[in-house]
Amino acid sequence: MLERVPDVTFKTRVRDESVEGPNPFRWQDLTSAEIFGGKKVVLFSLPGAFTPTCSSNHLPRYEELYEEFKALGVDQIICISVNDAFVMFQWGKQIGNRNVFLLPDGNGEFTRKMGMLVDKSNLGFGMRSWRYSMLVDDGKIAKAFVEPDFGDNCPTDPFEVSDADTMLAYMKGTESSGVSAPVRAFEG
Repeated sequence: MLERVPDVTFKTRVRDESVEGPNPFRWQDLTSAEIFGGKKVVLFSLPGAFTPTCSSNHLPRYEELYEEFKALGVDQIICISVNDAFVMFQWGKQIGNRNVFLLPDGNGEFTRKMGMLVDKSNLGFGMRSWRYSMLVDDGKIAKAFVEPDFGDNCPTDPFEVSDADTMLAYMKGTESSGVSAPVRAFEG
């Protein structure tokens, strides 16, 4: 596992009231340094917006526990996926996301440089991110939880250790209960 988050530029869309018409958004590049520099960030990655586990549990639980993470000194919670900015925006809107920053990794560059890009062609998804979470302190990866069975065209979608409760338990200094599968966890 890397010691630091990779240096990439993300293509994002931000609301801008000076843009006329029904779509008041403009493109804005955000770099890894801008996102992670000088901040404590919890980042979790998932295979895709609008997919069942991502929509029913992964994102909603981080949203639900947002205040608890903030109380532990987290500046921002980020959900990253190999989806474009338009898809991430519509997904967040449908889910009712308010606090978690939805970061589009449209080209999969961050995911690839993290070593987490996998082929999910068996599901018709193409190249996507493996599910993982990490605590990042000023760009340094302090802790990462990677789902088991990492690999291309995995017949299952493990969701055992990248969840909000596991990260919160780690940050509180306790062990998560109920994790029966082997955990790929890395210390930075």
